[in-house]
Amino acid sequence: MPDDRLIVAMDVPNALAGFKLAEELGDAVSFYKIGLGMLTGGGLALANELKEEHGKRIFLDMKLFDIPATVEAAVRGLAQFNLDFLTVHGDPYVVRAAKEGAAGKDLKILGVTVLTSLDRSNLDEAMIRGGDLAEITVERAARAFEAGADGIITSPNEAAAIRALPQAEGRLIVTPGVRPKGADLGDQKRVATPAQAVANGVDHIVVGRPIWKAPNPRQAALSILHDMENHATQ
Repeated sequence: MPDDRLIVAMDVPNALAGFKLAEELGDAVSFYKIGLGMLTGGGLALANELKEEHGKRIFLDMKLFDIPATVEAAVRGLAQFNLDFLTVHGDPYVVRAAKEGAAGKDLKILGVTVLTSLDRSNLDEAMIRGGDLAEITVERAARAFEAGADGIITSPNEAAAIRALPQAEGRLIVTPGVRPKGADLGDQKRVATPAQAVANGVDHIVVGRPIWKAPNPRQAALSILHDMENHATQ
């Protein structure tokens, strides 16, 4: 069985490119993330095909944020696709509404804490309260867990502090912002290597460009999995 701790972000233009990437990765990868950028390019069709025909796990990264009734309705609709993970903003009222919408389904609701592309200056610009970014992230995680989130999305830098929370017991920590050594950071600001993320108590890492932009995506994925395995045996 492939190691499903690695989730490959299909940040490619459309479903056809997504199918091609999945074919190249083959049995090396069992878990895929499909986000907003793919939604108008056949993302849901791709998700269904990978799930139903190829037995892959699917993380739908929608980061839903709206009034509770709308969030609940949206999640109820998406839950019919029998996917695995769905993201919503980590605000407690959003998480509670999403859990209502997912009731009776296996869909895991993950709350977004603070995007890994943001730093303190971005929070200031958005008029989010002052204070240390890491502390705000950990507090948002605790509140999302208390509201019923099955897991949270956070940068690997805050993962260890979140794993130490009493509320985190039995919950998932999923981290984007993971880059192999020497990889281009792109638009990420708070990053770690795959091994560092695992050491910090992360359950799943999300990697996109370092895999799908690689000359050999399958080899890039296997290299990341090897890095994670090396940490586990140290």
